[in-house]
Amino acid sequence: MAEFSFTEEQQQLRAAVRKFCADNFDESTVRRLMESEVPFDAKVWNRLGAELGVLGLSVPEDDGGVGGSLVDQAVAVEEFGATLACGPLFGTVYLAVPALVASSAGSARDELLAQLVEGTATAAFAVTDKAGAFDAAAVTVTVAGDTVSGTVKRVVDGAAADVILVAATGSDGVGLYAVDAQDVVRTPLSTLDLTRPQANITFSDSPARLLAGPEDAERVITHALQVGSALLAVEQVGAAQHLLDLSVEYAKSRLQFGRQIGSFQAIKHKLADMLVDVEHARSAAYHAVWALTDGSDDPALATSIAQAAASAALSHVAADTIQVHGGIGFTWEHQAHLYFKRAATVAALLGNAEQHRARIADIVLDEASAEDATRVADGLPV
Repeated sequence: MAEFSFTEEQQQLRAAVRKFCADNFDESTVRRLMESEVPFDAKVWNRLGAELGVLGLSVPEDDGGVGGSLVDQAVAVEEFGATLACGPLFGTVYLAVPALVASSAGSARDELLAQLVEGTATAAFAVTDKAGAFDAAAVTVTVAGDTVSGTVKRVVDGAAADVILVAATGSDGVGLYAVDAQDVVRTPLSTLDLTRPQANITFSDSPARLLAGPEDAERVITHALQVGSALLAVEQVGAAQHLLDLSVEYAKSRLQFGRQIGSFQAIKHKLADMLVDVEHARSAAYHAVWALTDGSDDPALATSIAQAAASAALSHVAADTIQVHGGIGFTWEHQAHLYFKRAATVAALLGNAEQHRARIADIVLDEASAEDATRVADGLPV
């Protein structure tokens, strides 16, 4: 598989998802949903699974999916990011589905995975991460028999999910469990990005179904967090590309002193910098997706590079979009602020850019040798 080369089927998938998003996640619909008690339309979500089949694109056919690749899933996610599609994508598609795919077959796992893929149920992933990596020492929930107890804070999509996937520590180690939402106490939080709600979730002797035992849980959770990091980076690319297109169009149509503002050198430079940020992020994000698909690179390194690049890119592009649009860009009526808030929120999910840069340095320096060191010019003969 050649990297960064999309097939004709993937291009058709992109077109289909783009049309669906245009019809169902336009700006007025997003604004309405983000203010509602349940911030997504359950019927539209069901259509994403049953009609469009994009909730489980990378799920094998034997598990009820379409048998595609993670690249297929990323193509759809990029379009979701471009429109700020409302729904529990982060908890369900980015994290829960990959975790279930990586888990061993079983009645609880198979039933839940089928429901998530079909769009008849949603999930949240209540696993505390350390900059996008699993840390067993950070698990705050304990298991006793078939019940779990404890609290997990700031769970994305936790306020409305049907099922909570939670890591819990028992006498044998950490396992991954599924808990029905009706058996937990959820405390919705006030968030900057209203399109992506969060909640604190409290488990109190809540009945739990084992999905992955101590021998598999770390592998399963690590896989889910890596896939989630890659897909989140792709989502950021989609949002950044939308803002770049919006800014270019505005620069062509907005007149100042009788000229298009896009003819001014300062605006040209800003738009050029935005393009470089977007393309850099896109390359890093899809490289991470391909690395997870065919094992062509270290997934921990590739996903950290993707997260560092995409988080920084979307933050820069969102801020510059407001500057290009001038006064109107600062108003509540303009969509730029919705993307600016999304950029600020997702930049902190699964680790911020600084944390991922630190991880990249650790990985690279740990594996580096004196022979691989970069040569510094010193003026002496070689």
